[in-house]
Amino acid sequence: MPFKELKFCYNWRNYQKIFLDNFEKHIDDNHLHVIAPPGSGKTILGIEVMRRLNKKTLILAPTLTIKNQWFDRLKGFFDENNKFNSISFDIKSPSDVILETYQGLHSFYKKSKAKEDYFNFFLENNIQVIILDEAHHLKNEWWKCLYELKELHKQTIVALTATPPYDSEAIEVNKYFKLCGDIDDEIVVPDLVKEGDLCPHQDFIYFSKPSDVEINHITNYRLKISKFIDSLEINDGLIGFVQNHRFIKKTSLYSNDIYTNPEYFSSLLIFLNHCKKEVPKSLFLTLGFDDKEEFEIPSFDIKWAQVFLQNILVNDRKNLEEDEVLLESLEQNLKRVHGFENNQVDFVGSKSLYRYLSNSVNKLESITSILKFEQECLQDNLRAVVLTDYIKKEFLELENNNISEINKIGVVPIFHFLKRNIPKQDIAILTGSLVVIHKSLKEHLEKDLSVTFSSINFEDDFIKVNEKSTSNELVNYITTLFEKGKVKVLIGTKSLLGEGWDAPSINTLILASFVGSFVSSNQMRGRAIRTQKNNLEKTGNIWHLVSLDPTDESGGKDIETLSKRFNSYVGISNQKPIYIESGIDRLHLPSNFKDLDIDEFNKEVFEIAGKRNDLKEDWNKAILRGSSLTREIKQYYPGNSPFKFEKKRRFKDAVRNSTIELTIGLSLFLPQFLLKNLNVLLTKGFLFFIYSLLTSLGLTFGYKSYKAIKSYIQFGYLHKDLEKISKALLDAMLEKEYILTKRNEIELSTFLNSEGDVITSIKGVSNYESTIFINALEELILPIQNPRYLLIKTNVFRKQFNVENYYSVPEIFGDKKENCLVFEKNWKRWVGDSKIIFTRNIHGRKELLKARLFHVSNSEEKTTKKAVIWN
Repeated sequence: MPFKELKFCYNWRNYQKIFLDNFEKHIDDNHLHVIAPPGSGKTILGIEVMRRLNKKTLILAPTLTIKNQWFDRLKGFFDENNKFNSISFDIKSPSDVILETYQGLHSFYKKSKAKEDYFNFFLENNIQVIILDEAHHLKNEWWKCLYELKELHKQTIVALTATPPYDSEAIEVNKYFKLCGDIDDEIVVPDLVKEGDLCPHQDFIYFSKPSDVEINHITNYRLKISKFIDSLEINDGLIGFVQNHRFIKKTSLYSNDIYTNPEYFSSLLIFLNHCKKEVPKSLFLTLGFDDKEEFEIPSFDIKWAQVFLQNILVNDRKNLEEDEVLLESLEQNLKRVHGFENNQVDFVGSKSLYRYLSNSVNKLESITSILKFEQECLQDNLRAVVLTDYIKKEFLELENNNISEINKIGVVPIFHFLKRNIPKQDIAILTGSLVVIHKSLKEHLEKDLSVTFSSINFEDDFIKVNEKSTSNELVNYITTLFEKGKVKVLIGTKSLLGEGWDAPSINTLILASFVGSFVSSNQMRGRAIRTQKNNLEKTGNIWHLVSLDPTDESGGKDIETLSKRFNSYVGISNQKPIYIESGIDRLHLPSNFKDLDIDEFNKEVFEIAGKRNDLKEDWNKAILRGSSLTREIKQYYPGNSPFKFEKKRRFKDAVRNSTIELTIGLSLFLPQFLLKNLNVLLTKGFLFFIYSLLTSLGLTFGYKSYKAIKSYIQFGYLHKDLEKISKALLDAMLEKEYILTKRNEIELSTFLNSEGDVITSIKGVSNYESTIFINALEELILPIQNPRYLLIKTNVFRKQFNVENYYSVPEIFGDKKENCLVFEKNWKRWVGDSKIIFTRNIHGRKELLKARLFHVSNSEEKTTKKAVIWN
């Protein structure tokens, strides 16, 4: 019994007790994978899990700071009488508990003479449990030495993290789950706020306009790209190149290549059509269209231009050596307009413009405005942290404090802007290689630390603390000064303060970081939402900075990146009725940013942010609206005009064209028709006359009615059928035992909100089951990519109106035909007639190409959103 001396010294929180009550069930598969936000006490839960397993344990952490926290929590919360001493800080000297960093384990693995020595070490020392703290760090090399160990010796793996690395490469995400196992349990933010372990908090977005210089830069970029694309249609050499392309001239010989990359072939046809060159209909038959079928060729827009050029300049270039002179000229012209970088064609400015805007110096003014506002609200209680990516030491010594020289964002530029507007004695810099304090704090540091100081040229009020690399002792001391209010505004880097650093007094956090994943941003955000002892009224405001792209109605790359990060944040809405949800929608941002009055928007944000006293009440109200987090998926309404208006308009069109116009037409058309065709009635009889009448009516009025009715059917189709699709998917997953919860315990709901979005949610299932269900449903309703099986919803009526619908069979059913047939059976029972197509043969490839052809332009659009909802 190695841990008999250990016992938790306090009472478990309610959410912790629920987790521990289910512990035995979760550990059955020799894995325990827990998602728990910063502040939830996951270190304490990890120690309790270790105590209950009662086996020799290796605890791994990403940093020395977090490693030391495990020791502090173990001694402070479990070893009341200080009797437990079987703890080692070095894997080479194992004890009952071994505390080590991931780097330390990897170094031990690399230094082992042979892999067998590494594996045998764990056998010989009987290390049976491995706890992985902040497990999202486990990628590549760190992952390898652990996965090989687990596969060979079957150690029990306990993985703890605030955010799985969902936004990493797919192969890395797969590795992560292979090591850590499926998610067993999740401790959620509303429970933590309810129990008082996290403070009431809110996220705010502060917008800035690019400067005139930056706007001109963006506008010129857009104009250059537009002119370049326009120039392609008058490039005779390029047109001739496409007309003689092997896919065009020898289509049948290269069908396999075409089916492997259908967008490439489609882009060639669309380009020729754009240049008003005749494109034989036979070429479109290769894409799966029927000879009698009508179809509309997409326009050669920016997205199709990117597909076209990416393939001829990069992906297919080795097959086009005879045209290298043309391609080289095209590439050079593209580089001149900054549309080609690192072998990637980019007409949106995803990289170059994003770097330009994300580092906009106007964000420095945003930070200043936010902190001036927060200081007015909080006065001496202000405890603000600004986190960014880079230090930018080159701006430290500014002659005459000339900030006009600053053209980049970073710790030092932020420092210079703030000291013009915030009391200087309140500001300090804390990074791994630069620490700057106000000279009034020098006496404090000299008294308690062995450090030296140096002056800063052109700066009388601040001094540098001299250390080659910032020690833990210095970090802790500056943190203490911050906690006591000797420093009220701390500027630092996310690398030092973003994870593991703890300063519970933070009530204002500005995230001026634009590099890294939502994992790191969630860690940074976690610094500000912890509770503070003896301050029950603490609230946290988290500020996110966005520089708008005025040429993009969706706001540009800054807002796109922020939207992705918000998928990992759960918080309250900023408008009534107050609710709890993940994602950025809860902040009710404008749908079109081109018309946004930035000053007015920021003013309204300040009004909301200033009502800190309402935050606690808002959280309490929102928490009372539910009892658990459930997952949902939202299918966004795709129209440009409001949903209600568009639905009413289309219905009126259908009615008008099928009834009113027909009635009016008969009153005007019938007398004239009788006069003109009286001889037909007399010579060929009444029946022939009626046929002629109906034919003329159909030709005159029928087409409009047909178009209007078809438009209304297509518009209303998804809203009516998504519930049936969800039920078909659920029953198929139950039949295949992907979901083990009993059917009568599951609540599945689908509804249409007032904006025209269709929302489906699932309740009563486990965290893992809800995740795989929502993921599979998303696969079904997203634009077609490259599924193994394709499902076509069809019948005689749909064929007649050309509204057959294509769906990807979810990957979970597409691995084997027998699984696919189970899905099809349930689909037919709930949704209706359909057929399954295997896409890995010629016929299936044609159907897949047909389904995908018109989806390239939509594939990057925001069509769905997965979220977790408290209800």
